[in-house]
Amino acid sequence: MIDIHTTTFDCAQPYELGSWWSEALGWPLVHSEPEDDEVMLERPGGVPHLLFIRVPEAKTVKNRGHLDLMPTERTRDEEVERLVALGAKPYEDHRNPDGTGWVTLLDPEGNEFCVVRSEAERAATA
Repeated sequence: MIDIHTTTFDCAQPYELGSWWSEALGWPLVHSEPEDDEVMLERPGGVPHLLFIRVPEAKTVKNRGHLDLMPTERTRDEEVERLVALGAKPYEDHRNPDGTGWVTLLDPEGNEFCVVRSEAERAATA
């Protein structure tokens, strides 16, 4: 067995993107300044952390990996609305009439991520 310590994102503006994700997730930025080339978000209670690293090239294709977010205090749809209000862009809607499914959003640098149903929503349809 092995633990994942950090998930790393290449990006153009690490502090700005890290700050956005900090607000989206409620995880604090640690030891980070606006001019830093690397910015870390620490997950409260342990790993994995998120690391944002400045790279010169822009994102040009779909991510090969992405985060799936599961809300703990809201429904999937409420979380999607909150993240869009923070600046996420809707990308693909995979919600089904029966309430299952997910929504794919883009962060401010165009990285895909998904919002899935909460545990409570899953339990209600089990």
